Amino acid sequence: MGAGSSVEMKGVKVSEKFNADMASQYDEKPQPGDLLEISRGTYQHWAIYVGDGYVVHLAPPSEIPGAGVNSLMSVLANTALVKKEELWEVVGDSTWEINNLLDDKYEPRPVYLIVREALDLVGEELPYCVFRGNCEHFVTRLRYGKPQSRQVRQVGEAAVYAGALTLGALGVAALLATLLGGNKDKRKQ
Repeated sequence: MGAGSSVEMKGVKVSEKFNADMASQYDEKPQPGDLLEISRGTYQHWAIYVGDGYVVHLAPPSEIPGAGVNSLMSVLANTALVKKEELWEVVGDSTWEINNLLDDKYEPRPVYLIVREALDLVGEELPYCVFRGNCEHFVTRLRYGKPQSRQVRQVGEAAVYAGALTLGALGVAALLATLLGGNKDKRKQ
């Protein structure tokens, strides 16, 4: 294959770059409408596969492959751009997987609607909030009609757990102080 050529996999044209760099690493090939989870180390970036080796994703200004710690600056962004890019450009040297995480909970919308709506949003600047409107919310709304973020839920659960542990430890410390303090007072009498 020459530069810029493509092959067809499962009815989807895939660019040579995608085929050579990505497909050999993964047994399962993305289908239009699939959610792709891209590991950025400290967090996951999400995109939706729209076919022909392309994805649509919600990208705050700091969301670029290889940004590392700098990509965490997205928490400060209040807007993000909907982009259509080749999968390999978005993934960079990160790992990725197909993760239609809510298929067991919700029925996915028809593929043609998912793809059409995703493509219609390309170029739009949307409100961005890491807790209420991030890239995972964006793709789950497209696929299921319901914006959800497992990452936000997990962080929230971890914060609640850490808070419970802290409160529990403070409660035990207060109880011990009361008990031990009460014994001191009895000794003084």
